[in-house]
Amino acid sequence: MFHRFLYISLFAFGSFAACKTSAQDIPLVANGRSEYRIVVPAGASKLEQRSATVLQSYIQKVSGVLLPVVTEGAKATEPGIYIGHTAKEEKVHTQKLAPESYRVQAVGQDIVFCGGSGKGLIYGVYNFLEKYLHIKKMSGEPAIVPVSASIEIPGSLKDDYQQHFVYREVYYPASHDAEYLEWRQLHNLEDLWGLWGHSYNKLVPAATYFKSNPEYYAQVKGVRQASQLCLSNEGVYKIVVAELKKRIAANPDAMYWSISPNDDNGYCQCDKCLATDNEQGSPAGSLIKFVNRVASAFPNSTFTTLAYGYTHKAPRSIKPAKNVYVFLSNIDAYRDRPLAEEGSAASFRNDLKSWGALTPNIFVWDYLTQFTNYLAPFPNFHTLQPNMQYLKENGVKGVFAQGSGDTYGEWAELRSYLTAKLLEDEKADVKTLTTTFLRDYYGNAATHLQEYITLLQDKMLASRRKLDIYGSPVNEWNKYLSPEMLDQFSTIMDKAEGAVEGKPVYQERMMRARLPLEYTVFQQARLFGVEKHGFWVKDKTEGWALKPKFADKLTRFVANCKKAGVTELSEDGLTPDQYMEEWNAIIKAGVTPTKAIGGTVTLQYPFAEDYPAKGNRTLIDGNPGYTDFSYNWLCFYGVPMVATVDLGKAQNIKQISMNFLNDVRHWIFIPEKVTIELSDDGVNYKAIQSPVLPPNEATEQMKVSIVKASVSAKATNARYIRVTAANMASLPAWRQRENKKPMIACDEIFVQ
Repeated sequence: MFHRFLYISLFAFGSFAACKTSAQDIPLVANGRSEYRIVVPAGASKLEQRSATVLQSYIQKVSGVLLPVVTEGAKATEPGIYIGHTAKEEKVHTQKLAPESYRVQAVGQDIVFCGGSGKGLIYGVYNFLEKYLHIKKMSGEPAIVPVSASIEIPGSLKDDYQQHFVYREVYYPASHDAEYLEWRQLHNLEDLWGLWGHSYNKLVPAATYFKSNPEYYAQVKGVRQASQLCLSNEGVYKIVVAELKKRIAANPDAMYWSISPNDDNGYCQCDKCLATDNEQGSPAGSLIKFVNRVASAFPNSTFTTLAYGYTHKAPRSIKPAKNVYVFLSNIDAYRDRPLAEEGSAASFRNDLKSWGALTPNIFVWDYLTQFTNYLAPFPNFHTLQPNMQYLKENGVKGVFAQGSGDTYGEWAELRSYLTAKLLEDEKADVKTLTTTFLRDYYGNAATHLQEYITLLQDKMLASRRKLDIYGSPVNEWNKYLSPEMLDQFSTIMDKAEGAVEGKPVYQERMMRARLPLEYTVFQQARLFGVEKHGFWVKDKTEGWALKPKFADKLTRFVANCKKAGVTELSEDGLTPDQYMEEWNAIIKAGVTPTKAIGGTVTLQYPFAEDYPAKGNRTLIDGNPGYTDFSYNWLCFYGVPMVATVDLGKAQNIKQISMNFLNDVRHWIFIPEKVTIELSDDGVNYKAIQSPVLPPNEATEQMKVSIVKASVSAKATNARYIRVTAANMASLPAWRQRENKKPMIACDEIFVQ
C-alpha cells in the first residue's frame, strides 16, 4: 500500500488546495480488488471519454485492476469516479470553471473530476495520477509507473487549479509527445496558431508580388525592397485580409493568427509609414495601426504581432485592439542574472512596462538555450524561477520558452520539466523539483549530477562572464569552461556513469547528459589546435599528426548525437553528419606553417569584447578559424583592424595570408580594403601589394563563407608586419538594424 503523505494547504489563488479533514481515506484499490467504476455522462464528449480511458489505463498499470467505464444512468450503489459533466458535478461547483482550470474532489467515497473549457479536465486527471498514484512523466519517454496492489486516496481530496498563463509553451523535443504536453499542461504552437511567427512573407509573398508591385514592400532610403511590407499601402491591406479570410475558413479551430514583420530589418520609411512612426515614436506605430485595422475585419478571431527587433518599442498612444496580443521578445538579455536585475534586460523591462500601459494582452518570447551551440553547457537554472515570477508579476499572459526546439539540447529533459512546473506555479520549490527529477530520471547518478550542475553554475557566476544565447563554449576567458575545469566536470560524470553501470535505461540517459561536455572538448580542440588541449601533436619528423584515439572519439560522439536525437548542433542547421564532414576537412587540410608563432601582436583598436577568443594571440596562434565566428576569430566591431605583428627578429618573408569571415546573419562583413606594410624597426613602414577582395553583397544573402586574402612579399626581410583591414562605413540598407554596426573577423595572419 502506498505510504500516506502530509498534504499542505495552499490557499493562494491559482494554487493547489488539499484541505485536511476528518474524512476517511478512499480505498480505490485494495489488495488487487476494487468496487469502483469510472462514470462518464450520457453523450460524453471525446475529451471526457479520453480522460476516463487515461485514468482507467494508468490505474490498471499500477494495480493490475481494470475499472469499468460506464455511462451515468440510474442511481448506483457502488462508489464511482465521475468524469466531466455528470450529475455529481453540482456537488463540487455551481459556477462555470475558468478555461483550462480543473477541480478534483472527494464527495463521500466518490471522486469527482471537473474541468473548464479546453483541456482542463484531462489536466486534472494527469495531476491526480502524478500526485496520488505517484506516476512520473519526466520527458517524451513513457511515464514511470510504480506498481502496488493497493491505491489509497485521501478522503480530504480537494484540488483546485486555475492557469496563471493562457498560453504556455516550452519548445524542446518532448513537446512532440502529446501526452507530455497534457501531463505538463503545455501548449504546442502548431495546435493554437493558424499562422505563426514572422508572417509578412507568408501573407504577401515577395516571390509573387514584388516584381509586379514593388510599392507593396518597404521603401528604405528611397528604394523599394522586399525586407518588409509597406503597411500604409491599400493593396497590402486588401491582400492580407483576403489571405486571412481563406486561411481562417480552412482552419476555423485555430486560436491565433500572426501578423508580424519578417525576421529582417529594412522597415518601410515611405512618407505615410514614416509619418505614423514619427508621431508614435516607434516603427511599432504603423505596425499596430495596420494590425488593428485587419483585426477589425475579423472581430471573432484573435491576432498576435511581434514586438521584436525594430518593433520592440511600444508606440506612444496607439493601443492594440482587444483581439490583438503583443508578443514581446527579450532576445538581447544575457542569462547569467535574472531579467529583473540584468543590465542588458533594461530595454526589455522598459518595453514590457510601456506595452503593459497600452494593453493587458502581452505574451513574452523567452530563451532557454545557446542557439549557436545547442549542446553547450548553459548554466541558467538559477534564473528560471525569478524570470517566471517577474513575468507573472508584470501581467504577462503567455510565455513561449524557446529551447532547442526539435533537436536535443543540453539538459533538455530537466530544463523542459522545470520550466513547465514554473508555468504551472511560479512559486514552486525548484530545488526539490530538481532533486526529485534527477533521482527519478537518472537513478543513482543523481547526486553526482546535482554536484555537476551546482559546480558549473557556481564557477560561471564566479567568473563574471556573461551568459549569452549567442555565445560560445570555447572562449579561453570563460574560466568556468577552461580545460582544467572540464577535467573536474569529467571526473564527476565518470562517477555518475559508474553509479548506473549495468542499467541500460539510466546509461542511455547518462550518455545524453554527457554530450555537452564532449562537445565542448571537441570545440575547444579547434580553438587550441597545435597548442596544448588541441588535436594536433608533433610527430617524429617535427610535422603534425592527429592525437591518438581522437578520430575514434569523434566518431563515437557523432554516433551518440544521432542516437540522442540531435538533428542540429545550432540554429544554423549544422547536422551531426555535417559536423563530422567539417572535422574531416579540417584534419585533411592539416597544419599551415607560419613564422608568426612565438611573436607578439599589438592592436590600434580593441577587438569586440563579447568574442575574445585568445585575445591578440588569436591572430598568430597557428590555428585557423572555421565557420563559427565565436571562436578562433578576432572580431572588430565598428572599427578597423590595425594589427602589428612582431616576429621577434627580421625574417625572410615570401607570403602573407589571412582569412576573413563573411557571416552577415551576425553582421560580419568582408573588409572594404586590406593594406599590408612591412618594417625593420617598427617605425618606418613600406606598403606591399594589397590583396584583392570581393565586394560585399549589395542584396540580401545569409550564406556563411570564408574569404582568403593573400599576397606575395617577394622574399623580403622584415621583422614587423602591419595589417590594416578597413571596416564598412555603415551597414548596407538591407541589413540595417537599430544599434548595430558592421563587424570584421580575422582568424590568423599566416607568415611564410
